[in-house]
Amino acid sequence: MSGSLQTSLIADTSVQLPSKEEVALFRNSLKQNICVQMLKEGYHRSFSELFFLIHSNQDETASTKPGSVVSLLTPLEEQQDKLEAMRLHLTRAEQAERIGSWSVVCEQRLCLGQYFSAPEDLWLRFHFYHSCADREQGGCSRPATEARVCLAELYLQQGDLEEARHQAELCLTQADSGDWLDSAGCPLRLRVRRALCRIYSQLADAPLATANYDEALALLHKGYSIATESEDKEIQGDGAYRLGLAYQCSGDHDTAKKFFNTCMQICGTLQDADGLGEAYKAMATSLESEGNTDASVRCLEEFADISRSSGLLHNLVDACLCLGNVFYTMSQYKRACESFLQGYEVACQTGDVAPIQTAQVLVANARARSLIKTYSADVTSATPTALHRLLAWKDTRGHEELSADCAAPTTTAWY
Repeated sequence: MSGSLQTSLIADTSVQLPSKEEVALFRNSLKQNICVQMLKEGYHRSFSELFFLIHSNQDETASTKPGSVVSLLTPLEEQQDKLEAMRLHLTRAEQAERIGSWSVVCEQRLCLGQYFSAPEDLWLRFHFYHSCADREQGGCSRPATEARVCLAELYLQQGDLEEARHQAELCLTQADSGDWLDSAGCPLRLRVRRALCRIYSQLADAPLATANYDEALALLHKGYSIATESEDKEIQGDGAYRLGLAYQCSGDHDTAKKFFNTCMQICGTLQDADGLGEAYKAMATSLESEGNTDASVRCLEEFADISRSSGLLHNLVDACLCLGNVFYTMSQYKRACESFLQGYEVACQTGDVAPIQTAQVLVANARARSLIKTYSADVTSATPTALHRLLAWKDTRGHEELSADCAAPTTTAWY
């Protein structure tokens, strides 16, 4: 009995008690443990930045109304994955900074900017991209250049066009100084040019809306010049199309047609049926404005053929309705009715309610226009034959299927 008790006591003394550090892991909060670890390892700058970000998040949450979207989000200090990611990359960046490896510093901060991809973490993306791109040392490195183009794209998404332009123009100089690829393998010089083209295009929208064509054209020409430098045919075609539309709005149809032709050539090379069709549609508008209706009709027919052969049903609806409108303005109501009816039938295939309803109204209007002249003549003449036609039409009109056919007047109802 005594031997058994002695063995038990020996076994008990062999059990190790948890250390203070292990106890702290259970007793302290996640934030405390990570901050203490960073301080113990000597990463004081990383600790300060993490602490600042946590408190910024706390202040933001405290300043919002209860029940708001921000107040319902999980606080940053309670999200272990995010805290661990910041600890890892911030300490690596601080370690690289100590030895003057500035490119690595920027790389780690770029990684953090890319890590925070959730919508609620947008502020963290801005923080880390700026802390990478705006550095005095390492600010012209490849990671810093990529961070700056990311900033340009983010500001563009947020609608801050002037800041997006500022960031992209700064990035353009840096990207051209090095033959760099971004993290996904895309040339940075190409990526920043794509962003700049979108920025200039959106900047031109406001002056276009107020008919300030000089300013709009200046911006669009900058975008087109950037697109040409990029040697990216897709953005060149889009730039030419946008310039053509701007010249069209300003009334300079000759110049507009030149840019539409350029767009057609590029889209044809790229086999971009959608872009090619839109260019033909825009060309038709300029031709019609100049009074060249026949050429306008040919362009719209080409638009319809391209859309039909490519299976672009929504574009085909658009082409048919545009053709119908041209015929309608020419008082060719039968042809207008035929085109509108084709558009209606294709719209029914898409199942899209809005174009179906639009086409229905246009078909009805064109059909009425095609009938009213002869109908009015019969009412005015009041001959027995005319009255017979009117009565026959009255008896049968509710039972006729929708059709574009308008037969010549006979003794039977033709309406």
